[in-house]
Amino acid sequence: MKKEEKKKLLDELKEEMRRDTTLPLRSGATNLVFGEGNPDSKILFIGEGPGYWEDVKGRPFVGNAGALLNQLLYSIKLPREEVFITNVVNYRPPENRDPLPEEIFAFEPYLNKMIKIINPKMIVTLGRYSMGKFITNAKISSVHGRRHIVDWEGKTITVIPMYHPAAGLRNSEVKRQLGVDFQKIPQILEEASQKIEVEQMNLV
Repeated sequence: MKKEEKKKLLDELKEEMRRDTTLPLRSGATNLVFGEGNPDSKILFIGEGPGYWEDVKGRPFVGNAGALLNQLLYSIKLPREEVFITNVVNYRPPENRDPLPEEIFAFEPYLNKMIKIINPKMIVTLGRYSMGKFITNAKISSVHGRRHIVDWEGKTITVIPMYHPAAGLRNSEVKRQLGVDFQKIPQILEEASQKIEVEQMNLV
């Protein structure tokens, strides 16, 4: 699928979400925080939910946690504009509380469509709620920074769970581990890309 077609489909999905009055958290939010970035990105970052500034601006990761995410991306020479960033819920939970299971479930069909459109080679989950979509019954402290090959809806995806940048702002050791984990991304992405190319050649 071409980049322009992906962008069109994402724009249509965003409008579909805006019109969906059944979505939770909608009434207390200022803006839908759909996601942003390169629709043809090889990497999809999935966080938890919008905070105050994300709600105000309608963009993901634009507060202090977003500033740290930008630094981490810069450290591996990966411009923010070249990746796609979203969350498991797209309206701000009250007082920045954790998203509830039923709220994550309500937004899940839209996230699934987003993943299918972007078709990334790698997904980086930021925090335990997005990790739980792909890796169940695991503690993030035990699995962060490790590559997981996940069978998602009949498709093999490389998933790397990582701490949420907001946790890095509260804990210097978590921040250090985030930095170490991000340094692994280029190599794992290259290996994932090569694996997909080999699989495609075998299908021809």
